[in-house]
Amino acid sequence: MGTEEVKLWGQVNQANFSSVTEFLLLGFSSLGKIQLILFVLFLCLYMIILSGNIIIVTVICLDHSLHIPMYFFLGILSVSETCYTFVILPKMLINLLSLLRTISFSNCATQMFFFLGFAITNCMLLGVMGYDRYAAICHPLRYPILMHWKVCGQLAAACAGIGFLFSLTGSLLAFKLPFCGPNKINHYFCDIVPVIRLACTDIYINELLIYIGGVLVLMVPLILICISYGLIFHTVMKIPSAEGKRKAFSTCASHLTVVIVHYGCASFVYLRPSAKHSSSRDRLVTVTYTVVTPLLNPMVYSLRNKDVQVAIRKVIGQGRFYPKATK
Repeated sequence: MGTEEVKLWGQVNQANFSSVTEFLLLGFSSLGKIQLILFVLFLCLYMIILSGNIIIVTVICLDHSLHIPMYFFLGILSVSETCYTFVILPKMLINLLSLLRTISFSNCATQMFFFLGFAITNCMLLGVMGYDRYAAICHPLRYPILMHWKVCGQLAAACAGIGFLFSLTGSLLAFKLPFCGPNKINHYFCDIVPVIRLACTDIYINELLIYIGGVLVLMVPLILICISYGLIFHTVMKIPSAEGKRKAFSTCASHLTVVIVHYGCASFVYLRPSAKHSSSRDRLVTVTYTVVTPLLNPMVYSLRNKDVQVAIRKVIGQGRFYPKATK
């Protein structure tokens, strides 16, 4: 009888969109004094993410030797991950030092929309980058045609378009639900799973649609990546010299590292049935792909790349990071 009353109350309030005006982000509040240590740690990581991605984007823009599709997509990924972390980390840092960890209903919806948009865009970009490596290694003579600048622009726009279309759909599925009671989100940001679990109505259909969407945005690019690398491996194994094989595989190693961490963590959180969700464990895994994965792009994917290292030294040597002194 209690469950039926809750559902009836949710249906009555459906027309009013929501009776909850703000949410409470519990985040890491249960960790007590450790929160101060986490603040320092996450602040340092955030500064590294920002500075690393800014350096990468700047160098790719300034050095003409990096004006190739591989680094074009790398630059787009850096911009997307910078925005992605900006949506989450500043609010999380504030909450680690604050006793009042509230976020308004509209700000929660906005945060979810942009978080999902940039996160899905990153998934799409990783898939496109896998295809780019396939085209470069398996079809080197046709590569300039397959990855023409117009094609690159269209692929990047498609990644963002798909990302924010899915994000809009997911956000509407979450925030069209009636919220008429509990407002404590057991997370450090407005992620879609912990938010919809606060709704005071049956969320089975919404969860099912969100789960199907998660399968699509994670598995389709991952399948594309697996097919691309299967063909790459087949092509590379035909190269007679061991040095040639090593060079070919080295261009893919960093991309595969990012893919494994990003897709592994995201799949663990979003591709499980609702009954198996563990909020505490999910928070730790989510930290990996919201903080650690964005670190992999500047630290592993780019700054350890010899071409990028040479370009950074060249740009610094020319003094193009700094304004020219006026006499």
